Amino acid sequence: MKVIGLTGGIGMGKSTAAAAFRRAGIPVFDADLSVHRMQARGGRAVKAIGAAFPGSVKDNAVDRAALRALVINDRDAFRRLERMLHPIVEQDAHDFIGRARRAGKRAVVLDVPLLFEAKFDKLCDIAMVVSAPLAVQVHRVSLRRRMSKADVLAIIARQMPDREKRRRADVVIQTGLSRAHTLRALRRFIMGLHG
Repeated sequence: MKVIGLTGGIGMGKSTAAAAFRRAGIPVFDADLSVHRMQARGGRAVKAIGAAFPGSVKDNAVDRAALRALVINDRDAFRRLERMLHPIVEQDAHDFIGRARRAGKRAVVLDVPLLFEAKFDKLCDIAMVVSAPLAVQVHRVSLRRRMSKADVLAIIARQMPDREKRRRADVVIQTGLSRAHTLRALRRFIMGLHG
């Protein structure tokens, strides 16, 4: 079974790629969803986050806005949070891969924004990066999140540079031309998996 790691910066088209894999019948693990679940009411990380970041938990669930305020400008706090969350996400990914293998799937996708940073690429046979020019990326995020260009650029600056992700990738899908172009490239890749 092939394990494909899917990543890309904010606004690069990761959701579009993940949806294409799902439509092709390839199971997709969503790392962001895993994090949301572990922080939701009664989630596995709620107690630990509450103890490490006082004021971040309300009604037995992580108050994401409060937690963000506590870690956004504190690099050490952010790293501490990542060290708490990544092992749980990794266990969820292992469980997901195991279920897919037992179900006889030919491939799975791990949709992980921090694929390289959190070393999730070590779980993968193929690392795929979706990439678009900076101007396209900024435009997409500005439209979707109603953020200023300065705020979008600040988020992008905190992420691993696109050129570094592309350098580490086994496959790069260009998403800046058109949706149709992106989907054709993804279909060619998916068809190649069955070859």
